[in-house]
Amino acid sequence: MATILDYLSGLVPPDTPTTDPASVLAGWRRDFYQCLTRRADVLFELTDAVLCADGPVHSLVDLTLTAEHRRGHGALYDGLNSGRIDLARLRTTLSMLSLPRTVDGRIVLAVDVSNWLHPDASTSADRLFCHVYGRAKGQAQMIPGWPYSFVAALESGRTSWTAVLDAVRLGPADDATAVTADQLRDVVGRLIAAGHWRHGDPEILVVADAGYDITRLAFVLADLPVELLGRLRTDRVVRLPKPPRLPGSTGRPPKHGPEFRLDNPDTWRAPQHHTTTATTRYGTANACSWDRLHPRLTRRTCWIDHDGDLPVVEGTLIRLQVEHLPGDRDPKPVWLWCSAVDATAADVADGGGRSYVALSSPGFGGELVSWFSGVR
Repeated sequence: MATILDYLSGLVPPDTPTTDPASVLAGWRRDFYQCLTRRADVLFELTDAVLCADGPVHSLVDLTLTAEHRRGHGALYDGLNSGRIDLARLRTTLSMLSLPRTVDGRIVLAVDVSNWLHPDASTSADRLFCHVYGRAKGQAQMIPGWPYSFVAALESGRTSWTAVLDAVRLGPADDATAVTADQLRDVVGRLIAAGHWRHGDPEILVVADAGYDITRLAFVLADLPVELLGRLRTDRVVRLPKPPRLPGSTGRPPKHGPEFRLDNPDTWRAPQHHTTTATTRYGTANACSWDRLHPRLTRRTCWIDHDGDLPVVEGTLIRLQVEHLPGDRDPKPVWLWCSAVDATAADVADGGGRSYVALSSPGFGGELVSWFSGVR
């Protein structure tokens, strides 16, 4: 252990500032090595070999041929079978690194589920049928594999780089929304402990795709300094705010307002805000918003054991329509729901555009595990 640590310390001259990128990288590699509690040397070199490989890793034995892996293939398998990683320490170490932020200093996190497909590993435990999109419409498949829930910090602008902060494998009995809620609570707690967020800073924005129950996440994480922003399916139905109670009215007051069907413009009311933004990648982007819309909850699925009356989880509904997509494809409108209420026109334009870019980012989602595609 001392040999590896001395080698890592010698990579950077002693007088190098601690903020220098080379010094930060050397410090991170040293901290990562200390997270390896058994077979540390071979696991450390295996990590270097995976990151420095010329392309996707199709065979573990091929990694022993890289210059970064200085041991034989026997040591590689021994490290994989007998090695150990202190995951709690690794998660804490990741949270200590600098994070990308938006122009206003806000941290943007994205959550997603990515599948590690293993169709031929019939003896592997806890495999699930993972939904995989095909290249043409109606060509989706269900392939055995392991789904992983990721939390990553996103950068601004057109980039595919993300800072992965946490990853959890979903089991057969796990609910993706419940696992994600626990992940976000732990990640945000570590970011606060590391000093990345302090009282008075902008709330952390969490972006999710349509597969999550975004209102459930907003309710469960209401005590954290986060805003939830998620995409909705176009067949969803939400409710407008309940109308004011008129003097002299009798009977039980309504809990919900009229229906707002995303696929039926006849049920839409005039939006509170309508913004137009010119973008270089998507052309003109039009965003409309309606304040304090909420779904009508029922005692099913995750709400079946809820104590007391079901809550009314209000938020801002956003309809985003861009002029075109890359490749001259015809875009469909995107519906978003944000846990923040009383949003301004600037909030709608900024949040809607940021979410659209995040949800279509090629660097987050299926590409995260592409390094390991083909490994059996």
